[in-house]
Formats: sequence, C-alpha cells, structure tokens
Amino acid sequence: MPLTGEEQKLCRSIASRGPALLEDLRLHVGIPTGGFNAAGLDETRERFMDRLARLGGKCELITGDPKPEWLDADRPPSVAPPTLVCRGPASKGGEKRILISGHLDTVHDPKSPFRTLTVSADGKTATGPGCVDMKGGLVIAIAALEVLAEAGVPVSWTVIFNSDEETGSYHSDRTLRAEAARHDYGLALEPALPDGGLVVERPGSGQFMIECTGRAAHVGRDFTSGISAVMALARTLLQIEAMSDPAAGVVASVGPLEGGHATNIVPDRARAWGNVRFRTEELGRALTGKLDALCTSLEAMPRVSVWRSFNRPAKPLTPGTQKLAEAARAAAEDLGQKLPFGRTGGVCDGNNLQAAGLPVIDTLGVRGGGLHTPQEWIELASLVERCQLLAVLISRLGAAS
Repeated sequence: MPLTGEEQKLCRSIASRGPALLEDLRLHVGIPTGGFNAAGLDETRERFMDRLARLGGKCELITGDPKPEWLDADRPPSVAPPTLVCRGPASKGGEKRILISGHLDTVHDPKSPFRTLTVSADGKTATGPGCVDMKGGLVIAIAALEVLAEAGVPVSWTVIFNSDEETGSYHSDRTLRAEAARHDYGLALEPALPDGGLVVERPGSGQFMIECTGRAAHVGRDFTSGISAVMALARTLLQIEAMSDPAAGVVASVGPLEGGHATNIVPDRARAWGNVRFRTEELGRALTGKLDALCTSLEAMPRVSVWRSFNRPAKPLTPGTQKLAEAARAAAEDLGQKLPFGRTGGVCDGNNLQAAGLPVIDTLGVRGGGLHTPQEWIELASLVERCQLLAVLISRLGAAS
C-alpha cells in the first residue's frame, strides 16, 4: 500500500537527518567497545541512555550474570557488564509492545590502529570498527525513535542494549529472555544480508571444552612411564571432526588449543575449546550426546573430560516470525526498497529472544560487509534507508491490532 501522509513525513524527517546520522556513526565508531573495554562501553551506554531519557524513557542497568569459568580457563576473568533496559513512556493503551534489541560491543581490539570511520573518496561507503556490526544499527534505532516521538506517533517501545553479544550473551541472557516475555514483537539491529535481506532462520550455537589428563615423565629417561595428554587430545579431536556434517546443518569446530610446557616432558594436560552449530534443536541434542560420549571415567588414564554450554538455541522460521518478516517486507516495498528473505550460519541475540517465545526479525540494521575484520564497511545510503524502514515498521507494528 502507499505510504500514509504521516509515514511520508517520517521519511522526510529522516532524510533531512542524513548528515547527522553519519556524524553520529563517526562518533560511536570512534569509541572503542571491543575486548570488554569498560570505558568505551560505559561512554556509549551513557550517551544512548541520555537520548532515550530525553524521549521519556525510564532506564535501568541490570547487573550481568557470570559465565561458565571454563570458557576463560587460565585467562583473566571478564567483568560482567550490565545490560541497559529502557522502557518508553506509558502508552495510551492498545499499542503492541515492541522490543528493540542491540549490542554495544564489537570484536575489535581497542588498541588496534583500526579505530576511526573513514569515508571512501566517492562518499558511498566507509570503513571502521563496528560500523556495520552494529554501531550503524544502534544509530538508526535511536534516530527512528526520536523521529517517531517528534511526530507524535504513539509507540510502546523498550530498548535493550547489552555489552556481551559477541562473546555469547552469557551475562545478559537472563535479561534478554525476561524482556522477551513482556513484548509482542522483537526487532534486532544486526546488519542486513549482503543483498539487504532479512535473516529469517538461524542455527543454534554452543561452546565446549575438552580437557585431557595424562601422566608427566621425562622424554629421554622415562618416556614409557608417561601418558601424553596431547596425544589423547589429538585422538579426541579426530572424533570431533567426524561429528561435522555441514550439508545436514551440523558443524563442530575446534580452536584454540593448549598442551604441554616443554618438548622434553611428556605432557600431562591438554585442552581444546570449540564451537558447534546445529540447524535444529534435535541436531543439537544429538551433538550433546556425542560430546558427552567422549568422556572417560575418573579413574581412566588418559582421562578425557568435557564441558559444554549450548547457549544459543536454533532459530527456525516460525509462523510469528514469518508474519513479522512479511510486515517488514511490505513496509520496505512501500518505500521502494527490496527485502528478500534468507538464512545464515551466524547466531545472535535473536536466537535467545525467539527461544523465549518472542517473534523476532534480527537483521534490521544497515547494509555493509567485512564483519569482524579490519575491512568492515558500511554502505552509507543505508543509514537513511534502513532508518526509514525501521521507523515505518515500528509505527505500523505499534498500531497493529
């Protein structure tokens, strides 16, 4: 259907903000939020809190939960950052409750020279840490809410921004699920697919650690008394390799590894960390069984122990998500944009939100590529285009009966 007069006004207002959107992106890309950089995360969170509060939002910081210790064994423990939850002003009644989800953290080392937004000579693209994943998404979400408020469009919204999505959302999972249960629709700000499309189906994901215990011995004097934990780990890793069947939607990958302290000592300890992906929960359960079967008895030598945490449930296409995606596509087409549907092997907070029962579409962010690399880039026109899509979609969802 054609855009309403009110929707056209929203779009004109957003178009006029194009330069401001770019400067806002430049600001936030320049604040390093990778590597649990507390100073950068705090500054970014406070800036967004201030803008949301000016919209009448009631903001609170939810204390983060600890994650399994074995995930960071023998490494400095990460501080559990808080999760920002900001609820918009009380609605007039009848509006659908919309949860807007994003993450403040990136994967980029805050000490890296890749620190700023650099616009290309033709002005069409820019590179910068987190510019597409997902600082561009955060920027357009806040702008969309500001434009909706200025236009007096009634929307019942809640914003949830966490700081640990890139490391599994262990600290924020409880809060994500609690907020999911209080809302009707979920909109997450992960970057769009390369063709600008929406991801409507994702696999699940999990982490695991294998620890092998052997017996130390001098390699030259007493080799036969030793039992190599490294060799035991190598044999175990071959079993894990056999678990992968990408065509069937199952992946088991291993890395990093550690084992031994010196070449002339039979190593008595070796460990490996890994990640799994599974298209369905049934496949995930099968993987847990195979990993658990690697364990040996406590008395065995060498001994194999397994720790696992399947923290991102699979996100199949559900009727609720299908309906929400079709609403987004209709809004995009009314704006003259294309919005194909697709699937990806990546996971995000959309997995956790949908597992809690919330219909969610999670690639409403900007267009770009090079995610998680020093070549990360954004298509600058998508700042305005995706902000317009987000504002129109929120307006329509909020008014839906």
